[in-house]
Amino acid sequence: MNPFKIVFRIISLMVIIVIAIPTLIVGRVWWSGTHPIESKSDVAIVLGAAQFNGRPGPVLEARLKQARNLYKANLVDQIITVGAGAPGDRTTEGAAGKYWLVNHGVKNSAAISVPKGRDTLASTKAYAKVVAGKKVLVVTDPWHCLRATTMAKDSGILATCSPVKSGPNSVGSATSKYLLRESVAYLAYITLGRAGINLSDH
Repeated sequence: MNPFKIVFRIISLMVIIVIAIPTLIVGRVWWSGTHPIESKSDVAIVLGAAQFNGRPGPVLEARLKQARNLYKANLVDQIITVGAGAPGDRTTEGAAGKYWLVNHGVKNSAAISVPKGRDTLASTKAYAKVVAGKKVLVVTDPWHCLRATTMAKDSGILATCSPVKSGPNSVGSATSKYLLRESVAYLAYITLGRAGINLSDH
């Protein structure tokens, strides 16, 4: 065979791979966030986001509302809010989340705060210690679903995702930039993160 044809075929194959893999990952991230499986579970996990002196920011509030809806619909019996605070914060994302839930119709005994974790992986490791053997619904943004549940499953947790239906990061409001960023973050996790190289998403 002509060596130039061999080189051309190799280059063509490489181009196809370079295009196909990112496209496949973006598709998986999109599908995971738009086709959730929300079945009866033991607990909802609310992943942290910004809070301001104990008041949840728009992203965190949307996640809390989704978790409360799951609780009111009897899809979960308990809600765990996760997340540490930034340096200088008066409280944590986890504590702010629990306070909001208790003040919006969730029993105090049904809301638990895990005030640890400044990124998705650290938060997952923190709540994994609390939910061993339980079925969980991870409450987060749609484009964050695949990475969050993948990390949970890697930690031995039986997890599915319940994406927010409102707020700045819901399907109808989130930007394509967020979708691409999460696709890159997911690829980084399954290639580097699983090898012990954690690139924080904070």
